Amino acid sequence: MNKDSPGGSTASTERWNTVFRAAAAEPRRQLVVSLLDAPPGTSVSLPESAINPDVPQDPQTLRQELYHEHLPLLSDGGFVEWETDPLEASRGPNFDQIGVVFDTLHEHAPELPDSLVVGCLRLEVEEQQRLDY
Repeated sequence: MNKDSPGGSTASTERWNTVFRAAAAEPRRQLVVSLLDAPPGTSVSLPESAINPDVPQDPQTLRQELYHEHLPLLSDGGFVEWETDPLEASRGPNFDQIGVVFDTLHEHAPELPDSLVVGCLRLEVEEQQRLDY
Protein backbone atom coordinates (compact mmCIF):
# COMPACT_ATOMS: atom_id res chain seq x y z
CA MET A 1 0.00 0.00 0.00
CA ASN A 2 1.32 3.42 -0.91
CA LYS A 3 2.05 5.63 2.12
CA ASP A 4 0.54 8.64 0.35
CA SER A 5 -2.63 6.97 -0.95
CA PRO A 6 -5.95 7.91 0.68
CA GLY A 7 -6.01 4.63 2.58
CA GLY A 8 -2.28 4.55 3.22
CA SER A 9 -0.42 4.88 6.47
CA THR A 10 0.21 8.64 6.10
CA ALA A 11 -3.52 9.39 5.86
CA SER A 12 -4.33 7.01 8.70
CA THR A 13 -1.64 8.50 10.92
CA GLU A 14 -2.96 12.00 10.28
CA ARG A 15 -6.54 10.93 11.10
CA TRP A 16 -5.35 9.46 14.42
CA ASN A 17 -3.33 12.61 15.15
CA THR A 18 -6.42 14.74 14.48
CA VAL A 19 -8.55 12.62 16.84
CA PHE A 20 -5.98 12.76 19.64
CA ARG A 21 -5.38 16.51 19.20
CA ALA A 22 -9.14 16.98 19.52
CA ALA A 23 -9.22 14.86 22.69
CA ALA A 24 -6.26 16.63 24.28
CA ALA A 25 -8.26 19.26 26.20
CA GLU A 26 -10.86 18.71 28.91
CA PRO A 27 -13.59 20.99 27.46
CA ARG A 28 -13.37 19.17 24.14
CA ARG A 29 -13.57 15.78 25.86
CA GLN A 30 -16.60 16.91 27.87
CA LEU A 31 -18.29 18.19 24.72
CA VAL A 32 -17.72 14.89 22.89
CA VAL A 33 -19.18 12.97 25.84
CA SER A 34 -22.16 15.34 25.96
CA LEU A 35 -22.77 14.74 22.26
CA LEU A 36 -22.50 10.96 22.77
CA ASP A 37 -25.16 11.24 25.47
CA ALA A 38 -27.44 13.37 23.25
CA PRO A 39 -29.58 11.81 20.54
CA PRO A 40 -28.01 12.04 17.06
CA GLY A 41 -29.21 15.08 15.17
CA THR A 42 -29.64 17.22 18.27
CA SER A 43 -27.54 20.09 19.57
CA VAL A 44 -26.14 20.64 23.05
CA SER A 45 -25.91 24.06 24.66
CA LEU A 46 -22.59 25.62 25.46
CA PRO A 47 -20.67 26.28 27.61
CA GLU A 48 -22.72 24.00 29.93
CA SER A 49 -22.04 20.85 27.89
CA ALA A 50 -18.28 21.39 27.98
CA ILE A 51 -17.91 21.87 31.74
CA ASN A 52 -16.47 19.07 33.84
CA PRO A 53 -18.71 18.97 36.94
CA ASP A 54 -15.73 17.87 39.06
CA VAL A 55 -13.61 20.83 37.91
CA PRO A 56 -15.99 23.71 37.25
CA GLN A 57 -14.68 26.62 35.20
CA ASP A 58 -15.96 30.17 34.90
CA PRO A 59 -18.66 29.90 32.20
CA GLN A 60 -17.77 33.21 30.54
CA THR A 61 -14.08 32.29 30.27
CA LEU A 62 -14.96 28.84 28.94
CA ARG A 63 -17.37 30.40 26.44
CA GLN A 64 -14.53 32.52 25.03
CA GLU A 65 -12.15 29.54 24.93
CA LEU A 66 -14.77 27.43 23.16
CA TYR A 67 -15.42 30.13 20.58
CA HIS A 68 -11.77 30.95 19.83
CA GLU A 69 -10.00 27.61 20.36
CA HIS A 70 -11.96 24.44 21.09
CA LEU A 71 -14.88 24.65 18.65
CA PRO A 72 -12.75 25.68 15.65
CA LEU A 73 -10.39 22.75 16.30
CA LEU A 74 -13.26 20.26 16.61
CA SER A 75 -14.96 21.76 13.56
CA ASP A 76 -11.78 21.60 11.45
CA GLY A 77 -11.65 17.85 12.12
CA GLY A 78 -15.31 17.51 11.13
CA PHE A 79 -16.17 16.28 14.63
CA VAL A 80 -18.69 19.02 15.44
CA GLU A 81 -20.74 21.70 13.80
CA TRP A 82 -21.52 24.78 15.86
CA GLU A 83 -23.60 27.92 15.97
CA THR A 84 -22.93 31.15 17.83
CA ASP A 85 -26.39 32.47 18.68
CA PRO A 86 -27.18 30.62 20.81
CA LEU A 87 -23.81 28.95 21.31
CA GLU A 88 -24.40 25.25 20.67
CA ALA A 89 -22.79 22.25 19.01
CA SER A 90 -23.95 19.12 17.23
CA ARG A 91 -22.27 16.06 15.75
CA GLY A 92 -20.25 16.76 12.61
CA PRO A 93 -19.76 14.43 9.61
CA ASN A 94 -16.65 12.84 11.20
CA PHE A 95 -18.03 12.61 14.74
CA ASP A 96 -17.89 8.81 14.69
CA GLN A 97 -14.09 8.96 14.37
CA ILE A 98 -13.78 10.53 17.81
CA GLY A 99 -16.96 9.11 19.32
CA VAL A 100 -15.81 5.52 18.91
CA VAL A 101 -12.63 6.28 20.88
CA PHE A 102 -14.69 7.54 23.82
CA ASP A 103 -17.23 4.71 23.54
CA THR A 104 -14.37 2.21 23.67
CA LEU A 105 -12.81 3.89 26.71
CA HIS A 106 -16.15 3.91 28.51
CA GLU A 107 -16.81 0.27 27.62
CA HIS A 108 -13.45 -0.75 29.07
CA ALA A 109 -13.44 1.55 32.12
CA PRO A 110 -12.92 -1.34 34.59
CA GLU A 111 -9.74 -2.34 32.75
CA LEU A 112 -8.22 1.16 32.83
CA PRO A 113 -5.73 2.14 35.52
CA ASP A 114 -7.37 4.01 38.40
CA SER A 115 -5.19 7.01 37.62
CA LEU A 116 -7.13 7.43 34.35
CA VAL A 117 -10.57 6.72 35.80
CA VAL A 118 -10.56 8.74 39.03
CA GLY A 119 -11.54 12.31 38.27
CA CYS A 120 -13.39 11.46 35.06
CA LEU A 121 -17.02 11.40 36.14
CA ARG A 122 -18.27 9.40 33.15
CA LEU A 123 -15.57 6.72 33.50
CA GLU A 124 -16.19 6.50 37.25
CA VAL A 125 -19.92 5.99 36.62
CA GLU A 126 -19.27 3.37 33.92
CA GLU A 127 -16.90 1.46 36.18
CA GLN A 128 -19.31 1.60 39.15
CA GLN A 129 -22.23 0.37 37.02
CA ARG A 130 -20.21 -2.63 35.89
CA LEU A 131 -19.12 -3.39 39.46
CA ASP A 132 -22.74 -3.28 40.62
CA TYR A 133 -23.71 -6.11 38.21
